[in-house]
Amino acid sequence: MTYRPPRPTDAQRVIWPDDFGTRFTIFVDVEEEFDWRAPLDARNRTTTAMAAFPDAHRRFAERGVALACMVDHPIATDPAAVAILARVVEDGRSEIGTQLHAWVNPPFDADASPATSYAGNLPRALEAAKLETLTTAITTAFGTAPRAYRAGRYGIGPRSFDLLAGLGYRIDSSVRPGYDYSADGGPDFTMADAQAYRVSGIVELPLTTIFTGRARRGGGALYRALGHVSKGRGVFARARLLSRIALTPEDMPIEAALEAVAVAAGEGLRLLNLSFHSPSLAPGNTPYVRDAADLKRFHAWWTTMLDALDRRGIRNASLDEIITALG
Repeated sequence: MTYRPPRPTDAQRVIWPDDFGTRFTIFVDVEEEFDWRAPLDARNRTTTAMAAFPDAHRRFAERGVALACMVDHPIATDPAAVAILARVVEDGRSEIGTQLHAWVNPPFDADASPATSYAGNLPRALEAAKLETLTTAITTAFGTAPRAYRAGRYGIGPRSFDLLAGLGYRIDSSVRPGYDYSADGGPDFTMADAQAYRVSGIVELPLTTIFTGRARRGGGALYRALGHVSKGRGVFARARLLSRIALTPEDMPIEAALEAVAVAAGEGLRLLNLSFHSPSLAPGNTPYVRDAADLKRFHAWWTTMLDALDRRGIRNASLDEIITALG
């Protein structure tokens, strides 16, 4: 059965303090390299792209921007990767969080399949065991218990929030509004929105997806309906009626992302949640950065985005600052 997070009530919505202003945060999926087009394989644990992480971090740190580094099992158990990230958090604002890639995270008690790659689909005991194993590995590696979580492939499930709260987590960032992974056995976030909310003792900080265009008020419902019409989404996008924009440099043109920021700020969204995958920092690991030219565009995307956020007075928020604002 496809998991669709219940729409939060008004009482569950986070009300940010006035002095928090409008802020942005950056979550990085820090993970192993693998062929995104091939079947998932527990043997794919290579972490060579981490060699590019210090330079990328420097670019952000020089602008006072914190990174929430969401670390999975291959990273947390690789001494070289741990050493790199230990230096990253010495900036005083970046922080280590957790990302569960179920297919490379012990224990391995389920038959591998696309559906079981979404941790929220696993039996409760197995999801709990994987979470506990990873949380312990990260705490051991970095000396501090992680406070934020993201399910790999955005694979949150109906039991995940209770399990996270039981392990002391404060924040989840697995919901990707406007996206539907049900065809592969994953969750359906079509009707979710980008606002933060509280559930089962956890604060959900959805990745920011914004609908732009003259028909944007139709949002996820209209976008979903257009998916059932041949070329419907493309026609609406070209006519500037409706586009789905995620705030990431990965396969998202900067012009579209800047328009989404303008819409989000104009509509009063108080926290923008941007993201990228660490293997994109080295060419050839993801579909988004295939060569040196792609990598140059990737870094230019961030320069332009951070400049635009500065002009709008939208300041960066670290995980610690977010948790403090939540009270």
